[in-house]
Amino acid sequence: MDMNDNKRRRSMLLYILIAIVAYLAISQTLYPNLRATQIEQVTYSQFLEMVDNDQVEKVDLNTGDNTLQFTTGEGESEKHYETTMWPYDDTLIQRLEEHGADANATIPDTSGDLWLMLLVSYGLPILVFLGIGWWLNRRMKKAMGDDGPSMNFGGGFGGGGLGKSNAKEIKGEETGVTFKDVAGQDEAKESLQEIVSFLKNPDKYTEIGARCPRGALLVGPPGTGKTLLAKAVAGEAGVTFFQIAGSAFVEMFVGRGAAKVRDLFKQANEKAPCIIFIDEIDAVGKRRDTSLSSNDEREQTLNQLLSEMDGFDNHKGIVVLAATNRPETLDQALLRPGRFDRRIPVELPDLAGREAILKIHADDVKMESGIDLGVIARSTPGASGADLANIINEAALRAVRMGRRRVTQEDLLESVDVVIAGEKKKSTVLSPHEKEVVSYHETGHAIVAAMQKGSAPVSKITIVPRTSGALGFTMQVEEDEHFLTTRQEAKDKIAVLCGGRAAEELIFGEMTTGASNDIEKATQLARAMVTQYGMSDKFGMVQLGQPASRYLGGGSQLTCSEGTAQEIDAEVQALVEEGHQSALTTLRENRFKLHEIAHYLQRKETITGEEFMNILTRDDGFAPKMPTPAE
Repeated sequence: MDMNDNKRRRSMLLYILIAIVAYLAISQTLYPNLRATQIEQVTYSQFLEMVDNDQVEKVDLNTGDNTLQFTTGEGESEKHYETTMWPYDDTLIQRLEEHGADANATIPDTSGDLWLMLLVSYGLPILVFLGIGWWLNRRMKKAMGDDGPSMNFGGGFGGGGLGKSNAKEIKGEETGVTFKDVAGQDEAKESLQEIVSFLKNPDKYTEIGARCPRGALLVGPPGTGKTLLAKAVAGEAGVTFFQIAGSAFVEMFVGRGAAKVRDLFKQANEKAPCIIFIDEIDAVGKRRDTSLSSNDEREQTLNQLLSEMDGFDNHKGIVVLAATNRPETLDQALLRPGRFDRRIPVELPDLAGREAILKIHADDVKMESGIDLGVIARSTPGASGADLANIINEAALRAVRMGRRRVTQEDLLESVDVVIAGEKKKSTVLSPHEKEVVSYHETGHAIVAAMQKGSAPVSKITIVPRTSGALGFTMQVEEDEHFLTTRQEAKDKIAVLCGGRAAEELIFGEMTTGASNDIEKATQLARAMVTQYGMSDKFGMVQLGQPASRYLGGGSQLTCSEGTAQEIDAEVQALVEEGHQSALTTLRENRFKLHEIAHYLQRKETITGEEFMNILTRDDGFAPKMPTPAE
């Protein structure tokens, strides 16, 4: 909420408070007179008692409805009473005369007082609030008119800015982001550089007859920098940047979303050259269908968006950028050339990209000299730019907690563990037996990994519980970036995942729930080998599954018959069991090292990969034969 919205809200509360005070003041002025005319009901016996006590001043005998009205006191102390007449009391007139009461036979006309009471009680407050509401409405309309261009109230709704796009408008130089602030996305920057060049110098393109792309769609996992790239384009070109979320177009009432689209492009046309950035466009651009549950409002908004992208004058320099992590759900009419001409992947950064991203964020933090960001980059395969920024921030926070003024290498390494597995869970205290089981479990993973040829070396083993639920973990760090995985390497990874459960069975002869995450990962990898990678002896090079929500980790969906699905389950089970038996064999051959390292880990709780390898390769009669690349 911006400053103007806060001012309007405070002004509205002040106006309502003034209206309430005015109403209370009027009520206090008029209501005493009304309360004086109020009539109190009494019994006939009380009336006679008051006559005998000379309290009654006036009596009206002809009320017409078998009631008797009388007053006591005079002036400000005058009070009105009413009672039911007693038809058999023949001495009433004589008693009134004896006590000086003034009796008459006129029926008082109280209609005027009644109408005044109704007017003040109900009519006056309504008029006051109607007047205040009208005045506030005028003020709000005036304020909204001053903040931007005139409203566009399409779709039959026309009150109070219902058709205004509410896009966030930022001057190009005010974005504070250029391509220097974006790392790890060189290909995406290169594709967007041409759009920047067109926005800066459109004449050299129109001279040859080329036209700038109307739109570019940024697709990739969350946190990879899609919004950052869009702002960088505006910052590089120095043009106005309109930012709006796709969900802002989706309304309950038909026509309002389409009106917002029209208003957005109207503002862009007035501020051209400019960039329109629609974040999470899948909220409004989903594929249209004929199902009964379809949202007519969303489809009308999409139709309006398609129409506007076809209709604006491209030579003015209006470029539409959009971001999504679900491109498979977008309508095909939205993706065709002439609307979004370019599809720019913004993937997870590679090793060099991760190191470059870490350097950018590290420049904003005070660090000790000699910090090696390459170690952090190698420790975080699959991390997005947002994850890496969080790692640097967590390291800075840890340095402050430790009372240091600069971030150390230890802070960075610990922050990697925090982002991957969570903070250390101090409230969880393992029993000696559970601690021993976890020690053997993690050592089992590490020994099986070390015995695999070409496997990533172990960099850390810990049995300190974490807030993610992990009671410990074994970290492997690749020396170099790998883009291909062989069938044998996939099998070796399954064997490493089975190493923890194999150690539990070998040493304790029982199974625990600690291997649940290992089983999940091993099963996923084995299923991908069979259904996606064509690494099955039985099915060969056949795709039996289709990826779902690739950028959101949605796994895959089987595209085969029910009978084939049963055979796939059997093949997956066989692959996992093969890895399980391989892990058991490796640990039996290195049983003495398993005991030694597990006991050492139990005492220290966290050991480095160097400590682990020193014990494993130490020649004490039980040193294993380490695999070599020549084997």
